[in-house]
Amino acid sequence: MISGATALSFVLVCLLGAMAPGPDFLVVTRSAILGGRKAGVAAGLGIALGVFVWVVAIALGVGAILTVSAVAFTVVKMIGAAYLIFLGVKAWLAVRRGDYGELKDKVAPVVEPREAFRQGLLTNLLNPKVAVFFLALVPQFLPHSASTAQTLQLAVLATMVAVVWTFVLATLVGSLRRFFASGRVRRAMDAVMGTLLVGLGIRVAVQN
Repeated sequence: MISGATALSFVLVCLLGAMAPGPDFLVVTRSAILGGRKAGVAAGLGIALGVFVWVVAIALGVGAILTVSAVAFTVVKMIGAAYLIFLGVKAWLAVRRGDYGELKDKVAPVVEPREAFRQGLLTNLLNPKVAVFFLALVPQFLPHSASTAQTLQLAVLATMVAVVWTFVLATLVGSLRRFFASGRVRRAMDAVMGTLLVGLGIRVAVQN
């Protein structure tokens, strides 16, 4: 088993990584704005599942392929960048259509939890930098002759951090649901989020 001090240090580092603005942050925020707290939490759960998959892949040695093979890394990176740009363009198209009515409490959310979960999962899984982050991080918190069970313990901790942080973020954004009920505000946020997602996708594509 991982010692308590080691586990706590790992959790704190994972939390700092999770809080850094990036694709996951944008997807949770946009989901919570358009679908309320439930959609934001669903996106967060998708991201958390992605984190778990990446850490388990590292435990099985699969994640190392991305650092060894430039082709594999580039392929995943470009697919991830394309997906971010797709989400951004989708937001832009919504702005162009201008179909933004005033949301009522009983009106169905713009983004359903199932769609938000899928977006969160794909955004995380298609981000090879998540794999590189954990590939560099996990060995620092494992003994030299670590067992698979110890690696999986870190995977569970990383997943829990992702769940807690995205839940807090989704709750904070979702609590502003009344503010975002305005069609004008949602249109402005879609324009901003679309621009950020496209810009982030382009940045991911051109970065080494």
